[in-house]
Amino acid sequence: MLKAGPSQEEIRRHNLGTLLRHVHLGGPISRTVLADRMGLNRSTIMALTAELTSAGLVREELPTDTRRAGRPSLVVRPESDRVYVLAFDVAVDRLVAARVGLGGKILDRREAVRTRAGADLDDVVEVLAGLARRIHREAAPDSVCVGVGAAYCGMIRPGDGMVRFGPNMGWVDQAFGAELGLRLGLGLPVSVGNEAHLGALAEHERGVGIGFANLVYLHGDVGVGGGIIVGGKLLDGDGGYGCELGHMIVNPYNGRPCGCGSRGCLEAEVGEQALLDAAGRASELVGHDGIRAVVDAADHGDLAAQNALDRIGDWLGIGVANLINLFNPGLVIFGGMLRDIYRGSAAQVHRRVAANGLLISREKVQLRTSALGNDVTLIGAAELAFSEILASPLEVLARKTS
Repeated sequence: MLKAGPSQEEIRRHNLGTLLRHVHLGGPISRTVLADRMGLNRSTIMALTAELTSAGLVREELPTDTRRAGRPSLVVRPESDRVYVLAFDVAVDRLVAARVGLGGKILDRREAVRTRAGADLDDVVEVLAGLARRIHREAAPDSVCVGVGAAYCGMIRPGDGMVRFGPNMGWVDQAFGAELGLRLGLGLPVSVGNEAHLGALAEHERGVGIGFANLVYLHGDVGVGGGIIVGGKLLDGDGGYGCELGHMIVNPYNGRPCGCGSRGCLEAEVGEQALLDAAGRASELVGHDGIRAVVDAADHGDLAAQNALDRIGDWLGIGVANLINLFNPGLVIFGGMLRDIYRGSAAQVHRRVAANGLLISREKVQLRTSALGNDVTLIGAAELAFSEILASPLEVLARKTS
């Protein structure tokens, strides 16, 4: 029996979402370019943009460059100030909340210090909700929040935002998504993702990973997390807990103890504590400040700092070589605190990759630092929150404004 094809309504809904996604990720874009990219005629594009404009999701303007002959093609822009999401980033040492407009524009951003005090669900939720209330009050009266997304530095159960395991802060089976949703009181569910997974998606869609179908993203935040994009899609594993790259064993026999209970994990050998111990600075600054202090000292000739970065770079290079041999990515990205560590140890990382990476697998791979900086996981959380409206723009907007 032949399966019926999609209905005209299903095709229309798909095309509306695809067009909005182009504008959301690519910024202002002409009708002509949209027609070329989507393989649709200009009259269909005009009808689709008219619907999205009427709903207040985009607006159309004359291009600023009108020197070309003929009638200029209108430019479609996202309504960033009117349509937004709330995005949160829960890192070990900081809590961030932001209002992010359609198109990925950060409209308002607030940050608070997070104390390393163990399982602190109530405190985290209270601080984030307080930041969000202040952000929400600043939004224009006619604006609409269409989603809430959060990045957390731990293993997240898909669907309900339960933190199954957060080794660096002692969280086990904490109902983070549900509790934050209740405290926000907006009637919106909170979508929660692992911070490194979201960082990988953010870099793939908006950062240095644009155009790469296969990439590995490594994220440092006290520990080490990772995300892998294969064929343009996130590799998430059977239960959604895949790509825990920080817990790849690189030094099993005399490795450092890891917060996960094992020894010799990549996280244990290249994370914050490993670098500070190697540099003889364990009792000084921690977090981003501590890492940067070691890297800066090495830049200024501090021999202990240079030796520490060489040691950490060697283990990092072993981990990267393993990932290159396994996944043959076109790009490996270093984000979070690993941006600074890689900056100080790049030569050693490259030497180790050259020594241990398969020639065919590594011959074209690029090693780069994150283009999105400290907000990479926040931007990933925002994209998670936008996913519903990008899939079905008019229906979701109608539901949020009813």
